[in-house]
Amino acid sequence: PWRKIDMPETILKEQIDRVVILTINRPDKMNALNQQVRDEMLALLDEIAVDDGVGAVVLTGAGEKAFIAGADIGEFEGRSPFDQRYAMRSPRIFDVMSSFPKPVIAMINGFCLGGGCELAISCDLRIASDKARFGQPEINLGLIPGGGGTQRLPRLVGPGHAMRMILTGDMIGAAEAKEIGLVEMVAPAEELRSQTLELAAKIASKSPLTLKVAKQAVRASQRLAIEEGILYERDLFCLCFSTEDKQEGVAAFLEKRPAEWKGR
Repeated sequence: PWRKIDMPETILKEQIDRVVILTINRPDKMNALNQQVRDEMLALLDEIAVDDGVGAVVLTGAGEKAFIAGADIGEFEGRSPFDQRYAMRSPRIFDVMSSFPKPVIAMINGFCLGGGCELAISCDLRIASDKARFGQPEINLGLIPGGGGTQRLPRLVGPGHAMRMILTGDMIGAAEAKEIGLVEMVAPAEELRSQTLELAAKIASKSPLTLKVAKQAVRASQRLAIEEGILYERDLFCLCFSTEDKQEGVAAFLEKRPAEWKGR
């Protein structure tokens, strides 16, 4: 682990069966991402990555107003380009989330702006409350998105919708976010948690080994040409034949019983 934190001050961690819920807990600051949140999140993700008791992760923000309202802008004041470059050194929370070995679901309960929107995009799935609002307002500060927004957003919603969000800085609602592919599901605010946990529990019940491989294969589609991607998928598919979980899955199917995964 790159940094050990005994008790995170800005993030709440709870576990329900095989699902861990990480809640960014700065509701007075609309859960803005400051350096402490980033450091504590990276430390927690380090621990969860190697915890066999965790099958899926849910990321959310405390309170009802905001998922994450963006970066903590106060930290930008007076910084030189070199200061900022150091602050943005690797490992970066967006990249760690994107390449995380376990499935991560963003449970978006309110404002999801700037770095918050970029962190949601870095997750595998996004479920939004019908009250959620999305945007990349960096242009209004004389800046551009810096957490992958100009790269991950067009891959998710297409270059046109990404241009519109990034060049105007305008916010869009949950229904429009679903329409353009920014989120996969929208739930009534009062059902957001139950619907998200239902999905997370379903995912966490699968073979952890196969989930990891499936995630790698889908992520590869964003960087590989289709021909290379198809070959990569074939290799990973065949690799699954070396696992105990594949033997168990096929046996369980043929014997018409639920599979008991070993993660091997």
